Amino acid sequence: MNDRMTAPWAEYALARFPEDPRDQLRAWDAADTYLLRHLAESKTPLSGSVVVVGDRWGALATALSAHRPTQITDSFLAQEATRANLARNGVEATAVRLLTTQDTPPDRIDVLLVRVPKSLALLEDQLHRLAPGVHEGTVVVGTGMVKEIHTSTLHLFERILGPTRTSLAEKKARLIFCTPYAGIARAANPWPYSYQLPDDIGPVSGRTVVNHAGVFCADRLDIGTRFLLQHLPRSRGPERIVDLGCGNGVVGTAMALANPEAEVLFVDESYQAVSSAEATYRENTDGVGAEFRVGDGLADVPAGSVDLVLNNPPFHSHQATTDTTAWRMFSEARRALRPGGELWVIGNRHLGYHLKLRRLFGNSELVASDAKFVVLRAVKK
Repeated sequence: MNDRMTAPWAEYALARFPEDPRDQLRAWDAADTYLLRHLAESKTPLSGSVVVVGDRWGALATALSAHRPTQITDSFLAQEATRANLARNGVEATAVRLLTTQDTPPDRIDVLLVRVPKSLALLEDQLHRLAPGVHEGTVVVGTGMVKEIHTSTLHLFERILGPTRTSLAEKKARLIFCTPYAGIARAANPWPYSYQLPDDIGPVSGRTVVNHAGVFCADRLDIGTRFLLQHLPRSRGPERIVDLGCGNGVVGTAMALANPEAEVLFVDESYQAVSSAEATYRENTDGVGAEFRVGDGLADVPAGSVDLVLNNPPFHSHQATTDTTAWRMFSEARRALRPGGELWVIGNRHLGYHLKLRRLFGNSELVASDAKFVVLRAVKK
C-alpha cells in the first residue's frame, strides 16, 4: 500500500517492502507522526548526530533525511523499505546512514529517537549498546502505540539511561521522554543469552542454543519448534536444506547434526536471528557446511536448487495479524525447490496452512499433530 504521511514540514509517499498493492497495511502510524510533530513543536535541535532506532519502514528516517540521520534496525525488510522510500521521495540514498542492530553504533549521539519494538529484550540490548554514545545533553524521545508501551518499557529507559516520563496519549500513541544521567550505575548487558535444550528433541537434545535479543522465545525453546524437532524429516546424502525464517537456528542445526553431508542455508530477515543461528550452529558443529543469509526469504535462491525447506512462518507483522508473510514463504519455497523437493511447515492448527499448501503445491500431508500444532509436508511435483 502506497500512502502519504503528513509531517509538519512536508508530505511523504511511503510504502512497505516488498511493495504489494493488495496489502492494506500502511508504512507509518500515529506513533511516527506524533514524534515528528513533537520534534517540530518543541523545536528540538537536529543539527548534531541524530540516531533513529527501530524505524519500522523508514518513515522516520525519510522524514528526517535533511538532518542526515543514522538508522539502526534489526530488519532487512525495514532497510530495503527505507532505501525505496528515500528514492520514492527524491532523496539521495546517502542522506541516511543505514546500520543494523549488530553494527557498532555511533560514538556520539545528540538526538536519540526510539520506535519502541515489540520485544522488550531487543529494547534492553539496544539501549545498552547505545548508552556509551549518549551524553547528558542528548535528547532522548521514544514513541509507540499505547498498547506497545508498558511500565516495564519505561523502567528500561530509566535503568539504562536516566529519569523517564511519558506524554499524554494522542490517537492511541504515546511519547517517552528520557533525561540521560551520566552517573547512572547500569548492570552489564545480559545479551546474548544461552541455554541448554531438553533431552527429548532428537539430534539437538541437550545441546546449547545461543540467542541474541529480540529473537522469538530467546530465553526458552518454544513449544512449536519443540514439536517440529520431534518430527523432523529424514535427510541423507549431500542435500541442500533451508531453515527458512531460521530464528536461533536450532532446526537447521538439528538437520545438520542428523545429516553431516547436508549443506544448510539459514535465512531470516532479522539480523539478530541470523547472528543467533550462526552462533548456535558453531557451538554445536565443526562450523562448516552452512551458509547464513539475512534477506527477503528465498528471493535470492535460484529456482529448483533446494531439496528441503523447513519453515515456522510468523503470522504477525508488528501488531497486525496477517498471513501475507506465510503465503510469500510458501510460494518462494515452491519456486526454490527442485521437483520432488519437500516443504515442511509447523503451525498452529487454526491457521489452516494445509489449505494454502494445497493451493500452491496441489498436495498437503499431515505428518503429526497435537492439540495446538500441526506439522505439514508438501511435495513439489
